[in-house]
Amino acid sequence: MSDAISPLASPFPALPAIAGVIPRIARAGYKDWGRCDLTYVELDEGTAIAGVFTKNVCCSSEVELGRQNAKLGQARALVVNAGNSNAFTGYRGREAVEAIMEQVAAKLGCAKEEVFVSSTGVIGVPLPKDKARAGIEAALLAEPCSWEDAAMTIGTTDTFAKGATATAMIGDVKVTFSAIIKGSGMIAPDMATMLGYVFTDAAVSPSFLQECLSAANRRTFSCITVDSDTSTSDTVLAFATGKAGNAPLVDANSPGADAFAAALHDVCRQLAHLVVKDGEGAQKFIAVSVTGAVSDDSARTIGLAIANSPLVKTAIAGEDANWGRVVMAVGKAGEPADRDRLSIGFGGTWAARDGQPLADYDEAPVAAHLKGREISIEVDIGLGQGRATVWTCDLTHGYISINADYRS
Repeated sequence: MSDAISPLASPFPALPAIAGVIPRIARAGYKDWGRCDLTYVELDEGTAIAGVFTKNVCCSSEVELGRQNAKLGQARALVVNAGNSNAFTGYRGREAVEAIMEQVAAKLGCAKEEVFVSSTGVIGVPLPKDKARAGIEAALLAEPCSWEDAAMTIGTTDTFAKGATATAMIGDVKVTFSAIIKGSGMIAPDMATMLGYVFTDAAVSPSFLQECLSAANRRTFSCITVDSDTSTSDTVLAFATGKAGNAPLVDANSPGADAFAAALHDVCRQLAHLVVKDGEGAQKFIAVSVTGAVSDDSARTIGLAIANSPLVKTAIAGEDANWGRVVMAVGKAGEPADRDRLSIGFGGTWAARDGQPLADYDEAPVAAHLKGREISIEVDIGLGQGRATVWTCDLTHGYISINADYRS
């Protein structure tokens, strides 16, 4: 974790314990830092799992095995290593992951396919098997830890621990969600581009849990970007222990299914926003809202073209109401757009309408808006009913400093 905390940081929330979930932490020593860097979460038998994974084709063995084993629908443990991504490490990296899975499975008396491993950090360095083995041995003997400790342990360039919670009523039974995430740089929407874990005591089938997580991902994690780079390791997993005692949710027609899906979406949205607010070097949180596109997917693509534009992001960093850069980004998105129908605004003040500057445009309220920490950009394409919102941060010299020094 970085010493300099993001100005957009939020206090860690009070996350409730989840029945059937026990988090622990230990120090494996993957890097020369004086803190814990291995999180171990034990899950009761019968825990359902769903996952979404990076689309980066140079992904780690952790991602390959996780994607494969999540389809089986059952989980007993999670291990997260911080400081070493174990990506682009060939057979040695694969052996390290399988050794972790076998070690934990032997302890729990379960199939190794029920043990899920994630790693984050420097690419191209095999995960040291001896350090991983010792770290897991220490974690197995450790006392249960708080969610905040677990969240801090999985961080790398993060400046603050990130967590979220929500509840839902399924019939007369309350189900609870607690979730943690890490992510700060190498953030772009080709799945989730971070490591995130959602735990709930709801009884839900693996197939419906997967359906809900995939839907939530499309409108949250896949709508954020810090730097347009998609990591090799990124994973979001949802675990459901079934301990709440609700009537099991098997599909979208189950009573209470809508409430469950809404709560899961809420948790994912909270986590996604926290990642952007901890964007490397970020000083401003930016929401880009696109309306009037030919489809929702087209609106999202346009929004991401704006959010990923270095010129737009540096203009916001400099508090410059340069709406011409937004016009440029819309035009390069490769989606249907008409210059003479396009409208651009900041913070609710329109600067241009129907393809031309407003005659009575007053930049003063826009300039005042851009001095704040939370910025909104509004774009109306003027062609249809498609809409989407994506979230990003500004681009400052801090991003360069963090990444230039990343391996040191």
